[in-house]
Amino acid sequence: MQYLSLRKENLVGYVTINRPPANALASGVIEEVSLVLDEVEKDDEIRVLLFHGEGRFFSAGADIKEFTSVKNEADFEKLGANGQEVFERMENFPKPIIAAIHGAALGGGLELAMACHIRYVSENAKLGLPELQLGLVPGFAGSQRLPRYVGVAKAAEMLLTSDPISGTEAVAWGLANAAFTEDAVFEEAEKLAQKVAQKSPIAMKAAIELLNYAKDGRFEEGVKREAELFGEVFMSEDGQEGISAFIEKRKPNFIGK
Repeated sequence: MQYLSLRKENLVGYVTINRPPANALASGVIEEVSLVLDEVEKDDEIRVLLFHGEGRFFSAGADIKEFTSVKNEADFEKLGANGQEVFERMENFPKPIIAAIHGAALGGGLELAMACHIRYVSENAKLGLPELQLGLVPGFAGSQRLPRYVGVAKAAEMLLTSDPISGTEAVAWGLANAAFTEDAVFEEAEKLAQKVAQKSPIAMKAAIELLNYAKDGRFEEGVKREAELFGEVFMSEDGQEGISAFIEKRKPNFIGK
């Protein structure tokens, strides 16, 4: 794999995201997440997965430059739907998945983290969905998962302002389980992973299945509609302007079309 690495030790699989400089979530990264899940699902020597990022960030968003290669609405919708499928598989994965977040988990990076079962964060990490700043909307089920964690009102504020919250705030709002110093977050997540790994694999699989019954009945409808709107908004003039402005490092001029 080009962007992810997997090592196993003491029943824990450590997945490192390494796509400098920001560990942006390109389609190739999502494809490799799926490959990791394929490998881990059949490996009895891995009971728990721990995702973390190499370098300064967990993952600072999707690969915006990759978006410029998408030529039509259907292809962009397909891009979103593919990410949704992989992240849904993560949420339903029979082995617990933990995210150790430092630096930033933004956009697609936060959507990846929200698909994990447990999130440990550094106190000063930035977590958010800034897609509206680019004239877009989240595409990997972020619009559906975020309200489940922080409530609809806070999710609306985060989406509509594009402002991130800190790791400490994420714990207060229910988006993360616990916050630690930057130096300690991975170590604490590792301790948690090793503790969880001592549990019965059969019982853990059953517990994850039961937890997913707590989903709202309209979740599937919401993520399907999100993929549709992901494509529509991307092909709008505002969507194209937001991406161009990001690449050109200037303020976007949105016109509502």
